[in-house]
Amino acid sequence: MSNRLQLALYQHSIIWESPKDNLAILEQNMANLKEGVDIVILPEMFSSGFTMNPQRVSAANAEEVKQGIIEISQKHDLAICGSLAIKEGESYFNRFFWVESGKWKNTYDKRHLFRMAKENDVYAPGKQDVRMSFKGWNIMPRVCYDLRFPVWSRSNTVDLQIYVANWPQVRVSAWDTLLKARAIENQCYVVGVNRVGIDGNEIPYSGHSIVIDPKGQPITEIDNEEEGWIYSETALEPLQAYREKFPVALDADHFTIPE
Repeated sequence: MSNRLQLALYQHSIIWESPKDNLAILEQNMANLKEGVDIVILPEMFSSGFTMNPQRVSAANAEEVKQGIIEISQKHDLAICGSLAIKEGESYFNRFFWVESGKWKNTYDKRHLFRMAKENDVYAPGKQDVRMSFKGWNIMPRVCYDLRFPVWSRSNTVDLQIYVANWPQVRVSAWDTLLKARAIENQCYVVGVNRVGIDGNEIPYSGHSIVIDPKGQPITEIDNEEEGWIYSETALEPLQAYREKFPVALDADHFTIPE
């Protein structure tokens, strides 16, 4: 068990529907990663951008990109996560992946699909909630639009929530606010990793990737719009001490989520 985690958020401009190029850029930038990082966190659909043409990228994602991520994780002895457009059977999924020390350990399929971009017409929704256990930390994976649905992310036991996104500049104030809200209401660390640049649909993105503490205070720079690595450290001891001192969870409502 490790009391502390060293995080590296990868805020970058994604080349549209080009898995090979985006993987190559990530591999190049890994050379600049500082030592001691435990988890590298990539944006949603980091290898393609938020495409509604998954048939163009899913085969490469499943083969080239998946193998590339495994090799990066093994070479640097760390965990790496993000999301990819993946085909399984006859369906496509916006799939969060978790790779640890060179092993494809776990996945989570995005539950809430962004109907305003017709994502729900192209991708199948995830059915299962998932947790990642890493160095004594209980981690909740989420993808972009999931952020707007607090019941789905409600937990009194999760230490760290990770949201990977392609969240457009026009609604970035909602991104900033909702990430903070998830940290406060769940008394946990929250990480949001968003892209920058302009996608193939001419939609601009302004980043604002951030790490927020359990009291809702930013640990990293706010409103960061620069391409590159963002580093942060999180610690279990102050999280646990805060929950004991201010035990909001004892008064939480109980509910079940229907399928």
